[in-house]
Amino acid sequence: MNQQSPPGTGGAPLLAMTDIERVFGGERKLFGGHNPAVHAVQGVSLDVKRGETLGVVGESGCGKSTLARLVTGLDHPTAGTITFEGQDLGALSRKDRKALASKVQYVFQDPVASLNPRKTIRSILEAPLKHLTRLDADGREKRLADMLQAVNLSPEFLERYPHEFSGGQAQRIGIARALAAKPELIVLDEPVSALDVSVQAQVLNLLDDLKAQFGLTYIFISHDLSVVESVSDRVAVMYFGRLAEVGPAREVFRAPLHPYTDLLMRSAPAPGRHNLMSEDAAAELPDPYNPPKGCAFAARCGQATSLCLAEKPAPDAAKGTDDAHFAACHHPLAPAEAVKANVAPDTT
Repeated sequence: MNQQSPPGTGGAPLLAMTDIERVFGGERKLFGGHNPAVHAVQGVSLDVKRGETLGVVGESGCGKSTLARLVTGLDHPTAGTITFEGQDLGALSRKDRKALASKVQYVFQDPVASLNPRKTIRSILEAPLKHLTRLDADGREKRLADMLQAVNLSPEFLERYPHEFSGGQAQRIGIARALAAKPELIVLDEPVSALDVSVQAQVLNLLDDLKAQFGLTYIFISHDLSVVESVSDRVAVMYFGRLAEVGPAREVFRAPLHPYTDLLMRSAPAPGRHNLMSEDAAAELPDPYNPPKGCAFAARCGQATSLCLAEKPAPDAAKGTDDAHFAACHHPLAPAEAVKANVAPDTT
């Protein structure tokens, strides 16, 4: 089931994922049988509305980065469809895929490692201009100046190499590269996790300014809940390759429906949070080679019943107070219980 439009947006979604799956392995062996298969993404249906920032959170290995690679065309789904502005990405010709690359761009987690150490910044930034646009030499030179100005970098940096820059400067270069072909959607995969806290704030403010200046849409992937809460309009919580909960950011953080979302919120340090919780180290994690028949979180959930062990909950099995807020849970948290658990009392 695809999401309802968040408040303030309407019309067809910019990007739509329907029953997306990505399986690694499972190939037939030479002498019979099959290799083990890992279901990295399972049955994900999700819309991204034009102009919004969709935050995607979850533990390491939950499928966040695989989803990002599928959206940007760096990988292809095993099953399901992804459409961008109504076009099925799986049915695009090679020429059309090149046109798509100019509309959907990626900012990587490690800013320095994502830049070719043997090339100057000019060469790195000119590459997408040469391959994804029809600009001549003068047009490319003007576009380079505009890109550097947009990310607050000096033109003299063009002749330097990646190793000469700090992590924050390197990430600004990565963002400038993503902006080169004037994209509509940018996938930000842990864009500030490798940066110092003070530099994180600068990069986040820059991303906010660029979104307003160029009318961008973001998919913001992170494990840092405080960052996701501050930048996102909506949040999608992933667990074991599936969507656990989706909703407006304020609703998800104020009153999560899924016990897994609640665990994430209560495990993350935050100002004013008085009941930081850590999970038992003996908690049972699902086997990626042998997925459970029912809810993947059931073995770690204090509210699990025989129904949870036997049957996967529908993506919209639980509904919140907002129509766009729902979770895949047979026994969702009561709103009042979630608010009490995640919001510190007002002492003013």
